[in-house]
Amino acid sequence: MKPDQTGLQPYQLNLAETCAFLEKVLHQQVQPKAMEWLHQQQKKIKEDGSKLFLSFSLASRFFDSESLHLAPEQVTEAEALRIGFMPQYWTQLQLARTLLLLELSELEEETFIHSLTRLAETADVAEQIALYGALPVLPYPLALRKRAAEGIRTNITGVFDAIALHNPYPADYLEEGAWNQMLLKAVFLSRPLYQIWGADKRANPALAQMLLDFAHERWAAHRTVTPEIWRFVGPYLQKENIREIEQLSKQGTPLEKKAVLLACAGSELPEAEKLLAGYPEEEQQIRSGEINWVSLGRQYAGE
Repeated sequence: MKPDQTGLQPYQLNLAETCAFLEKVLHQQVQPKAMEWLHQQQKKIKEDGSKLFLSFSLASRFFDSESLHLAPEQVTEAEALRIGFMPQYWTQLQLARTLLLLELSELEEETFIHSLTRLAETADVAEQIALYGALPVLPYPLALRKRAAEGIRTNITGVFDAIALHNPYPADYLEEGAWNQMLLKAVFLSRPLYQIWGADKRANPALAQMLLDFAHERWAAHRTVTPEIWRFVGPYLQKENIREIEQLSKQGTPLEKKAVLLACAGSELPEAEKLLAGYPEEEQQIRSGEINWVSLGRQYAGE
């Protein structure tokens, strides 16, 4: 496939191998009766795609919301099927519904997108979580960008998380405006930014400025903001940012200090390099990887 006009390259995914892997994982964790029902529904959907809507809804009678348990080798296998694919964060019900969705994968693009739109418009919260969580493995990923961007507008945390967290689709396919809005909303909703896949590769100057503007508004109102924002600001630090970074390094919380020093480490600005050099202990911990954005995010989330 050729890149679209934005330069994004459609991901090459072997759907047959993906379905086989997901079915194997599910088979290991549910009762035979549930798998028998699933196979019956898959056959019905293959014969008549309109059967998906009822099957998608009824799946909750046969599969529960218990988290999946993937062995380390299965986590590795998922990553081999599709970079960034993390079904270990799904539930059994999500996985079953994903398999039902993938029965439509042989439809023409327009028909497939129409079916997904109908499903999204009538889906309850759990169904929306399954639909958006499945984005990394659905066909016609470029055509799904509008649906993903609409999903990001939700005020339902679980649905937003299904798109934004542990999901490679946004980093791979969202256009810059939608990506930036997703990051800003994640900050606004106090979501753990370290769980956003591909965060560093999609950092951009417009996002850095948006996050700084948001932070300044929060600080002016004497409110806090997650120190994780500096991950996205660091590569685009300007001289005018150094003063507030220096202030945070001296007067901020321990996590704010780590965050601004990490931001300095990610900047090529001489002033940032000089500021970081003033904290040799932290600089060594950053260079060694002891202090990093994931560990900082986990600490901020209280994990």
